[in-house]
Amino acid sequence: MKTNIAVVTGASRGLGRGIARALGGRGFKVYITGRSLEPLEDAAEEVDSAGGEGIPVICDHADDAQVKMLFERIKMEAGPLDILVNNAAAVDARSLARPGPFWEKPLALADMIEIGLRSN
Repeated sequence: MKTNIAVVTGASRGLGRGIARALGGRGFKVYITGRSLEPLEDAAEEVDSAGGEGIPVICDHADDAQVKMLFERIKMEAGPLDILVNNAAAVDARSLARPGPFWEKPLALADMIEIGLRSN
């Protein structure tokens, strides 16, 4: 039986971690990415406990070379992807929650949001 392969970016906590766990519950092999190893290892254990296989991978999705290496690794180890969940973002929630129109927000906010948009 074929194992389905997924990548969940930004999966060390929050929504990404929950999605990775849910995919594990469906028997997926889930490559989970983030910038810190310890929370990724914890998330991978949750995927394993749910019935899948969690593979923690440190990857800064703002760095194109790291993203390229991630997908080359997956292609070599597992073959083609079945699901990509592009959840990576480096958004400071305080910047979003601050009152006022979007155009008055710091320009750095656009850079943070762009990480998720361009890392697939």
